[in-house]
Amino acid sequence: MGVMAVTCFLTPPPPTGVDLSNIVKMTPKVSADGLQEPTHDVLQALDDLQESVARSDLQEASAHLTRFCEQCKQHKACRFLAAEKGAYPILLATWKLAATGDQGLLLQALNALSALTDGQPDLLDSQGLQLLVATLAGNTDSTSVTCSGIRCVRHACLKHEQNRQSLVKAGVLPLLTGAITQHSHCADVVREACWALRVMTFDDDIRVPFGHAHDHAKMIVKENGGLKVLIEAAKAFPDNPSILSELCSTLSRLAVRNEFCQEVVNLGGLSILVALLADCNDHQDLVKQVLSALRAIAGNDDVKDAIVRAGGTESIVAAMTRHLASPQVCEQSCAALCVLALRKPENSRVIVEGGGALAALQAMKAHPQEAGVQKQACMLIRNLVARSQAFSRPILELGAEALISQARAAHRDCEDVAKAALRDLGCHVELQELWTGQKGNLAQ
Repeated sequence: MGVMAVTCFLTPPPPTGVDLSNIVKMTPKVSADGLQEPTHDVLQALDDLQESVARSDLQEASAHLTRFCEQCKQHKACRFLAAEKGAYPILLATWKLAATGDQGLLLQALNALSALTDGQPDLLDSQGLQLLVATLAGNTDSTSVTCSGIRCVRHACLKHEQNRQSLVKAGVLPLLTGAITQHSHCADVVREACWALRVMTFDDDIRVPFGHAHDHAKMIVKENGGLKVLIEAAKAFPDNPSILSELCSTLSRLAVRNEFCQEVVNLGGLSILVALLADCNDHQDLVKQVLSALRAIAGNDDVKDAIVRAGGTESIVAAMTRHLASPQVCEQSCAALCVLALRKPENSRVIVEGGGALAALQAMKAHPQEAGVQKQACMLIRNLVARSQAFSRPILELGAEALISQARAAHRDCEDVAKAALRDLGCHVELQELWTGQKGNLAQ
C-alpha cells in the first residue's frame, strides 16, 4: 500500500525585528453561510456604549465602560483596534454626558480615555484637551478624578510635543503642581503628578525639530514653585521609597539652570538628598534617583562645594560600594562624583581620600560590558587628576591604566574620554592628528 503525501500549509514566522503586538489575532466563526469575521469584544462593548449614551442611560453606560476599559488594558492591539473604529468620539460623548453631574461615570470615562490614549496620544483633539483641563480644574477635591485626569495628561503628552505645548498654554502646569500640594498625602496623586511634570520636560517627539522642554521646566519652577512643591512633598513621605524616587527623579529634571540648583539647596533639598542616600541605602531605585538629583544640582559650582561639605561624597562612595552589582547605580555614582570633581581640586582630594577612585575602578571591573559605567568612570578619573597630578601615581597603582585601556578597546563611546584619562594620568597615548589646518592637494 502506497504512502499518501500530505501537504501542510504553515504560517511563516514574522521577520526578525517586526513588532506584531498591535495585531488582533482571532479565529473566524463558522456558520451556515461559511466563515464570518467575528466581532471583537472591545468593539462589541464600544457599540453597546454608543447605544447607551445615545439613550442617556447612565447605568448601562457605566457597565459598558467597564467592559471597554478592561479590554483596552488587556492588550495594546485592542486599543489600536478600538481607535480605528472610532472609540475616541464615543468616549468624548460619554465624558460630556458624565460631566453633567455623575462623578462616578466621569471617573470611568477618564479611566477609559487614559487606557485608550496609552501609546496613542494623537487621538486627543482640541475639544478633548480643553475638556481635560476643565475637568481637572473643576474636580480638585477628588483624588480619584485628579489621579485619572493627570494620567490622561501624561499619556497625551508622551512623545507628543504639540499636546504638551497646548496643555501648557491651557493652564495644566499649576493644576499638576497644585495637585501635589493639595493631595500631598495621597501617594497615587503625587506619583502621577510627578510623572506628568517630568513628561512636560521631555524632548521625545521625533516629528518636531526642537521642543519647549527647557521652557516648560522654567515655567514649572519660576511660575509654579515646582522645586518647593517637590521638596515639601518629600517631607510627607519619609517612609515611602517609591514616592521619594518619583520626587527625586522629577527634581533632577527641573534643575536646568544655575539658580535652580542653588534654590534646591536654599529650600533644604540638599540635606534631604544626602540624608536619603545615607538612611535609605537598601532601596536601589531610590539610591539611583537621589544620585541623579545630586548630579543635576552639582552643575552649580557653589552647590558642588555644599554637597562635599554636607558629606555627599562619602555617601555616594558608600552607595556605589553597597550596590556594586547594579550598573545603573555605579554609572550614576561615577557621574555624580565626576561633576563634583570638575574644576575643583579640593573636592578631588576629598573624593580620592574617601575611596572614590577605588570604588570607580571596582565598578569598571564589575561591569566591563556596560559602556555607561566605563565612560563615566573614565571621566571621573580624568577629572580627579586633571588639576591634581599628585593623585596620578596612587590611582595608577590601583590598576587604572589597564582598566581604562580595556574600556577604550571595548567601547567606541569611551575612545575620547579614555584617551583624556590616560593622558592626564601621564600614560603614553598616541594622539592622531586629524587635521593640521594646512591646505594640501586633494586626491581625485
